[in-house]
Amino acid sequence: MKDISKPQDASLEQSLPEVLMRLVSELHDVAYLIERVEPQLLELGDANLMQHPDSIKVLQGIDLAVQKTRGLAEFIDTITATIPEDWMVDVSTALSLVKLADMHRALATGVRHGHSQPLSKAAGDFDFF
Repeated sequence: MKDISKPQDASLEQSLPEVLMRLVSELHDVAYLIERVEPQLLELGDANLMQHPDSIKVLQGIDLAVQKTRGLAEFIDTITATIPEDWMVDVSTALSLVKLADMHRALATGVRHGHSQPLSKAAGDFDFF
């Protein structure tokens, strides 16, 4: 007897280790984006920026966010190595919650074209969404 409690759309079932490695890649990308904020803040701030305790706390918070994001990525990467490749997961509901098109595509298919915000973009460039 066929189980009808869950849709059986094979295209939405994917290898759990592959999906988790896509998540690892996205987390590394997030860390990269956060990391790029700090030098910009230092450049925009005046010479006294580092004299303000609140500014130092913000910069420390940025460093912590990068470390935590990379730590999560490494944790997921490490446990993924122990998951059998044939474990499948239905990603349809989770993907429906991801609103950023590039992230949706990367998580769904693993297709990514570099970082979310490549360094080659000129100042003032922006994407409409």
